[in-house]
Amino acid sequence: MTTTTAAVLVPLLPFLGAAAGLLVGRRAPGFVRPVAVLPTLAAAALAVLVAVRQGGGAGGGTAPLTAATRLADTGSIPVDLALHIDGFAALVAVLVAVVASCVQIYSTGYLRDDPRYPSYAALVSLFTAAMLLVVYSDDLIVLLVGWEIMGICSYFLVGHYWETAAARSASLKAFLVTKLGDVPFLIGIFALAGDTGTFRISEIHTRLTSETAGVPLDHPTLIALLLLAGVAGKSAQFPLHTWLPDAMAGPTPVSALIHAATMVAAGVFVVARLLPVFASSSAALAVLAVMAAVTMVGSALAALAQDDIKRVLAYSTVGQLGYMTGALAVDDRGAAVFHLITHGAFKALLFLGAGVVIHAAGSNSLAAMSRMSGLTRRIPDAFWTMTVALLALAAIPPFAGFFSKEAVLGAAEHAATGHTSGVPAGVGWTVLLAGLLTALLTAGYAARLWLLAFRGRGEPAPDHGKQPVAMNAVLWALFIPTAALGLAYGRLPDWFDGESLTPTLTTSVLGTGAALIGALVMYAAWRHSAARAARVPLGAVAAHPEAADAVSEAEAIATHEAAYGSIAGARDPADPGRLLLGPLHRHAAVGFHLDAVYSALFVRPVRAAARLVRFLDREVVETYVRGAGGAPRLLGAAVRRAQTGNVQTYLGALLAGSLVLAVAAVLVAAGA
Repeated sequence: MTTTTAAVLVPLLPFLGAAAGLLVGRRAPGFVRPVAVLPTLAAAALAVLVAVRQGGGAGGGTAPLTAATRLADTGSIPVDLALHIDGFAALVAVLVAVVASCVQIYSTGYLRDDPRYPSYAALVSLFTAAMLLVVYSDDLIVLLVGWEIMGICSYFLVGHYWETAAARSASLKAFLVTKLGDVPFLIGIFALAGDTGTFRISEIHTRLTSETAGVPLDHPTLIALLLLAGVAGKSAQFPLHTWLPDAMAGPTPVSALIHAATMVAAGVFVVARLLPVFASSSAALAVLAVMAAVTMVGSALAALAQDDIKRVLAYSTVGQLGYMTGALAVDDRGAAVFHLITHGAFKALLFLGAGVVIHAAGSNSLAAMSRMSGLTRRIPDAFWTMTVALLALAAIPPFAGFFSKEAVLGAAEHAATGHTSGVPAGVGWTVLLAGLLTALLTAGYAARLWLLAFRGRGEPAPDHGKQPVAMNAVLWALFIPTAALGLAYGRLPDWFDGESLTPTLTTSVLGTGAALIGALVMYAAWRHSAARAARVPLGAVAAHPEAADAVSEAEAIATHEAAYGSIAGARDPADPGRLLLGPLHRHAAVGFHLDAVYSALFVRPVRAAARLVRFLDREVVETYVRGAGGAPRLLGAAVRRAQTGNVQTYLGALLAGSLVLAVAAVLVAAGA
């Protein structure tokens, strides 16, 4: 099999698996799980094969794999079905396929009793195929197809538990907010093609970076900002990040897929592919840096105030994506994609482990878990793997998150000291300071999650028996890259642009020191507040303890008002996050009221305008329409009444009319 054939099959196999799953799901339910798992596993194996054969892309001495065929000759700029696989694309495709395979295997146990599992599995496969298309595509229009398919899949998957109001509203919100960013993104694609004369990403990259044939863009800032709007929506960056925490109303495996390998990763990857476009404008880099800084710090503060374990992880994802966009702002896509890959491993592990914890505790509330004892003994696999994943999230060495986060901070320091050509020093300082502050806060909320979930005191946690082997096996499979992937930092530059990813002494000391301070301060606050844990907090509602995993989660989502209703209403005096945040807690718990601001600025005016249009349509336009139809009807009725069929009546009317005409003629003649 040629490398090109293998690369074509990587996105094609999950797509065929999705089509087969939709066709045979109800007629042959016994084939649903093999059809869901095997094509994705085969795609993962082929993605690894492609990556091995590429051997590091251009950095490793192998030219990027390219192949293309004309898809549509538009008469101006043609659309090609084209592949371009360099080191970035090869490794990200491996991440997507491996995480998707883990999610499919995990789902066979997690959703084993769900009647909608066939459609769910097919949509996960389609989601995976769309993301792989985005990763491998070299044409912006074809990339856009995968980009939009992911939006549709996220709508259906987030709304999987459509019986709950939270899932319905979350799926609609995710769809609308991401579409809001997709409109300027589409305009930006056309503007970029208009300036460069092509939709091919590799040709755009060559045009902007070639020392001999390089030609600058005519409108670099405008194009970069238009593209950035779509990226902010898809990758949940400020100010379009509000859909991602609410998307936790979907099944836990879907959360793992969206947060670790698809959807939110797509935006970061597209910016990495088109980074020369953004590097053409200092203003665009400054906007990217400010967006990353606000996203990092704001999401970390919000994570400290969340009671729902999945919402903590959701805000964590928003913040870690901020690190990636920060690396892109200082023109280091190697550091950004390195953190994208390591984050995909440990965040998938955290979400899949959270699914086990939610079922074991019978609740998604950290406050409820803090009132339970023995949860660690009930789920030892989830406990040990999540502990390491939280250490990776907090960037504690030697775990993967430390090396990738230090690569970002090192790139920011390099730019801040004026050693990165074309990047203003202010951009570097913005990313560096925000990154260090976020490192402190990240370690704080990671420690809070671990202490509340696994060091609770109170009644023993219910014993549901062991989790399915498939679920625990996936946790340990993801444990390996979470613990060791960061050690590959010395070899990855050959796959990327050749820039060093080795941690620097200054940022390593500052970043690790900030993380240790955050964890220690949180531990001290937990010890101070643990004595109050006997008081049951408002909103700590446990789901049915004997239910299956997915049913338990759906029940917890439906009943946990503290997480999916008024979060600030769950006053828990034993929460160390509340103690540390103080008066800021009630604002951080609701995402600093950004949804309320959007509601006041956009939702309410649009609804008011809709009501006005409905009133005008019903009371004005419809009145004229009814009048236009009623007048002929009345005239017809009058004429119909005159047609009696009586000859005497007709003659009498004729005589009367003649008499009236004669009198009128006499009067006119007399007046003349």
